[in-house]
Amino acid sequence: MGIPTLKINCGWSENELAMSKDIAIQAAEMLAAAGQKIYPSPRKLRRRPGDSRNGTARMGRDPKTSVLNEHNQAHDAKNLFMTDGACMVSSSCVNPSLTYMALTARACDFAVSELKKNNL
Repeated sequence: MGIPTLKINCGWSENELAMSKDIAIQAAEMLAAAGQKIYPSPRKLRRRPGDSRNGTARMGRDPKTSVLNEHNQAHDAKNLFMTDGACMVSSSCVNPSLTYMALTARACDFAVSELKKNNL
């Protein structure tokens, strides 16, 4: 009787937790070897599966408050472009794939023009 209700049981497995910890350690080691500060410090995975990671490399004009410029280019590494959800501080409830594609196209166009000028 009534409408069936979907029930979902979702969580991190021991293997996923171990991989996450290893990823954080390796990333911290690579950043330290490159002379970079580690912020935020590696920590245990506490997010729910499926949560997004938006805003981890914010886009903005000021290198003191953002990681990327308006072309998705890192302020501190001119040959690094990040065109995923990291540049966006929030997301809606719809699939952002077309937005990522547009960000990538714009970043590529800028990178090509900068390469032609020998700025990269």
